[in-house]
Amino acid sequence: MLIGGAVVFRRAKNGRVDWFLVQEDEKGWEIPKAIVRKGESSVRAVLRAMGEQGGMSCRVLDEVGRIEDDVEINGKKTQRKIIYYLVLGRTGGEVLGFDNSAWIDFSSALRRVSWEKEKMILKQAKVEFEKWLARQKK
Repeated sequence: MLIGGAVVFRRAKNGRVDWFLVQEDEKGWEIPKAIVRKGESSVRAVLRAMGEQGGMSCRVLDEVGRIEDDVEINGKKTQRKIIYYLVLGRTGGEVLGFDNSAWIDFSSALRRVSWEKEKMILKQAKVEFEKWLARQKK
């Protein structure tokens, strides 16, 4: 199973950078993800999910990491590969597809994410974000 993960950030009007996290049921807070449909790329899945579920238009900037593991679905072990992307959230509407969501600063996001592997992805995304920001200033 291939999944696209969207490590979404935006610049707030006060200049602060906020990161988008979601909470589904009691699983805890996480980076939003989308299952890649047949004939779809992982980048396209991320853009689709953030548009449909997150109510925002986005721009994928770069890949920030991958996680491969096994999950149990309906009592059957399935291999899953998640490709995470650094995503610039451009415009936002109403968030409809997630139980709960929040735009928060980086240190709060890092504390809130419940899966250790995603904490590492978030840290990698911050490094890539800083590189992107430096390129924008040139």
